[in-house]
Amino acid sequence: MGILDFLTGEFIDVIHWVNDSRDTMVWRFEREGHAIKYGAKLTVREGQAAVFVHEGQLADVFTPGLYMLETNNMPVLTTLQHWDHGFRSPFKSEIYYVNTTRFTDLKWGTKNPIMCRDPEFGPVRLRAFGTYAIRVVDPARFLLEIVGTDGEFTADEISFQIRNVIVAKAAAALASSGIPVLDMAANTPDLGKLIAAQVSPQLAEYGLEMPEFYVENISLPKAVEEAMDRRTSMGIVGDLGKYTQFSAAEAMAGSGGSGEAGAGIGAGLGMGVGMAMGNQMARQGPWGASPAQASPVPAAPQPVEHVWHLARDGQTFGPYSKADLGQMAVKGELTRSTHVWTPGQDGWKHAEEVTELAQLFTILPPPPPPAG
Repeated sequence: MGILDFLTGEFIDVIHWVNDSRDTMVWRFEREGHAIKYGAKLTVREGQAAVFVHEGQLADVFTPGLYMLETNNMPVLTTLQHWDHGFRSPFKSEIYYVNTTRFTDLKWGTKNPIMCRDPEFGPVRLRAFGTYAIRVVDPARFLLEIVGTDGEFTADEISFQIRNVIVAKAAAALASSGIPVLDMAANTPDLGKLIAAQVSPQLAEYGLEMPEFYVENISLPKAVEEAMDRRTSMGIVGDLGKYTQFSAAEAMAGSGGSGEAGAGIGAGLGMGVGMAMGNQMARQGPWGASPAQASPVPAAPQPVEHVWHLARDGQTFGPYSKADLGQMAVKGELTRSTHVWTPGQDGWKHAEEVTELAQLFTILPPPPPPAG
């Protein structure tokens, strides 16, 4: 070290830090050779704390105020050093300024979905994100546990670790909360308090506290959200028939001023709406009565299919359907003179005497006339 540097270190005896950044948490006061002059003035502003480290050991923590670095206000350092020469010469130590204000608008979010059991939808995957704030409440512990010998420590250097802690606690809180998915938006303040309460003990080990924690959004997978949107749309539409008529009328009105093409589209839509309305009116009756109010029209009775019995050589056979008798007529097993009977018929008759069965023989030639 040159003589100029040595003299500069001897005459500079004001130690202070003006923080002009928004993310610096710890800053080390730089002196040539770390030589702090006995009797130097240490200024600690509001929102700051100064940690005095001598030969690798934490000697003292100074809160906001103006201090003269002497033995009477550094008893810890005096005990460590046991100097007998009056503590007059410069001593090699380090001073770390710690920002004790809040660091706000820090982001957190779940990288992977959280599996939860919803009472209405069953197993669902949730994502959540939000913001939080941190503040140093124990500068000595923060320096020992996190900063170490880093000359300039920023919030970004610890935010990643804090995010990991938050996500782990948030996953456990959301999975065990028992709050339905549809009600979580109304309970985000309570969820935020629950997650912050679980994260705070871990942060206290770092000398930090979390004065603010917010859950800004809890979302479902895209496919589930689309299904819920369709379900909501169905609830809003209500009567699908009326909605269809309204949509057609809207489209027709909107295309009325679009030239010939618009007129053609409007005409086509008008015909479609007219047909739909005609069908609706037909269902409602001549005077616009609803189907429930219109007089019922009796339906035409359906024809009853008969079953038939045959008589041959003193024995009865059957019952047979008309289709069965048609096949028998083709094979010659049923002739015009075969006696047939069906329930409701007055006695046995020849097959050709029954109008319903006579049709079976129209495709067959009549018997030949007798010889001669």
